[in-house]
Amino acid sequence: MTVTQLRVPEKTNEITCFAVLLDPFDLRGVTVTGDALRRVAATWPGLPAMLVDALAQDDDEEVRILLACHQPLAPPRLLLDVFVTRRAHRPHLLTLPAFPRTGLTDLIDHPDPEVRALAAADHTLPAPPVDDPDASVRRAAAANPSLTPQTLEALLADPRTAEGAATNPSLPIPRMHALLDRCLNGATTPPTAT
Repeated sequence: MTVTQLRVPEKTNEITCFAVLLDPFDLRGVTVTGDALRRVAATWPGLPAMLVDALAQDDDEEVRILLACHQPLAPPRLLLDVFVTRRAHRPHLLTLPAFPRTGLTDLIDHPDPEVRALAAADHTLPAPPVDDPDASVRRAAAANPSLTPQTLEALLADPRTAEGAATNPSLPIPRMHALLDRCLNGATTPPTAT
């Protein structure tokens, strides 16, 4: 039985056309199969949560990547997995409200500095890696709000971590004003705490 059909235009394929065929149907409780069909389903904005959860476990990595990039209901762990494995999608993933910002301790020793920098910003991290060999990781660690004011003072005095420490939201307001005053007056070294 044929319910609907659509001619696939030249210079395209069934993947780009299948979403149009799915739109008229209520797919709740239905499993869509086939690589191309699962990939299209992963990008469909009305995909029910039950299918999002099923596709998050799909064997096809491309389905999981599409799901992470297109579904507001994509599980946070999937977003993190795609962030770790697919560098090109990182800027977009970081903008998603469901992207996890805590519980990243297991990534602190990752070989990729961008992944370590993400972990270094986790405010639940017991000891942010302010001595990491990579500057971006040190900067993220120095901006970690879990650091004490005393630790921040030491980081402000170190040229390798001063930038990150100056952006730390835990920096006391009078200290922020002192730093800003010093910058506006043209000083090149950070002032010490008063």
